[in-house]
Amino acid sequence: MDRGTRRWTLTVDGEGFDVAERPGEPGTYDITWLTGPNPGYGFTTQVHGADSLSERELEESARDFLGQVDPETGHIE
Repeated sequence: MDRGTRRWTLTVDGEGFDVAERPGEPGTYDITWLTGPNPGYGFTTQVHGADSLSERELEESARDFLGQVDPETGHIE
C-alpha cells in the first residue's frame, strides 16, 4: 500500500476493494467492494484517536464486512 496516496486497491480473501481515505478527515475510509455483485456497494470505517488504520486493520474491516453480506443478495441484511 502506498501511504503517499489517498486511494488504493486492497485484496482480501480473493475480493477486491477500492479504499479511499477522505481528504481532510484522517482515519476515515470509504471502501467499495469492486468484485461484489452490486456496483458501488461498500462501507465506511474510521479510527478514533489515531491518524490512520494499518493495512492489516483495513483487511480485518473488509473481512468483517464480507462476513455480514448475505450471499444471495450481496447486501448486508
